[in-house]
Amino acid sequence: MTSFLSRKGRTAAACAVTLGLGLTLTAAAPAVAADTTGRQRAQYEAEQVHHFLEGFYGNHGPRPWERENLVAEELKRRAGEITEYDLLLCSQNVPKDITVGEVTTAQSAGVGWASIWLGWGEGQEVSVFTAYVDLDADKPLKLLDVACEPPEIP
Repeated sequence: MTSFLSRKGRTAAACAVTLGLGLTLTAAAPAVAADTTGRQRAQYEAEQVHHFLEGFYGNHGPRPWERENLVAEELKRRAGEITEYDLLLCSQNVPKDITVGEVTTAQSAGVGWASIWLGWGEGQEVSVFTAYVDLDADKPLKLLDVACEPPEIP
């Protein structure tokens, strides 16, 4: 059987496929940052953090499994001490819907964050708080902290 591509053409095509695959794999890999010792470490990127927060909060807030397995120990402790409201939602009530805003990452600090918008139904006010996530890709994504005060808008 004869080939339509010459050997040189097949080699060029194989290189193009390999290069394209390499770029695809690179785009899917976590970012890399240096720690205080100069050692390189992999970090999650904004898109990965956004996906995590959407899954964590869902439409009405984190379920018991997320609360137990996807929250940093210190935040779990603080949340358990507060009885007046749900610290992870910065709210006393269950919202009708939740929207995760744009994620910002500070690679040098190893933290990513996003505004979380809580909707209470048509014609109702919207609440906003900030959720913080650890970017260290050597560990599973976890919610590190929340700031219940709305972010300042410049």
